[in-house]
Amino acid sequence: MEPNTHRAISHELCGRPVAMDSGEATVALVTTEAMVVDDTGLVHGGFVFGAVDHAAMLAVNHPHVVLGSAQVRFVAPVRVGDEVRASATLVESRGKKRLLEVIAAVGDAVVLRGTMTAFVLDHHVLAGR
Repeated sequence: MEPNTHRAISHELCGRPVAMDSGEATVALVTTEAMVVDDTGLVHGGFVFGAVDHAAMLAVNHPHVVLGSAQVRFVAPVRVGDEVRASATLVESRGKKRLLEVIAAVGDAVVLRGTMTAFVLDHHVLAGR
C-alpha cells in the first residue's frame, strides 16, 4: 500500500513508513542529535508525538486527513540514537471522524500510548485561504 497523504513530510523528523495496510500503519524514527534537549541525550517528546501522528495519518491514508485531537501519555524517555517504532490502528470510523489507537516503542519498551482523533475533510484544510 502506498501513502496517499503527507507525501512531503520529513522522514528524518517524523519517521519513515515501514508498514501500511488498510487502517494500520507503522513508521520508524531514528532519533538524532538535532532532537536532543540536554547533555544526557534526552529526545524531545515532540518528535515521538510527530511519529505517532504520522502513523495515524497513514493509517487513515486520505489526502485531506487532519489531526483533530490527541490523548497520549508519555510513559518512558527516548534517548538519542534510539529507533522509535510508532504504530496506529483505526478503531472507529463515523462520518468524517476517525478514532485511532497509537503506540510508540523502543524495542519492547513502550514510550507513548494513547488515542488520536482525525477528520477526513472534503477539501484540503488550507483550500481557499
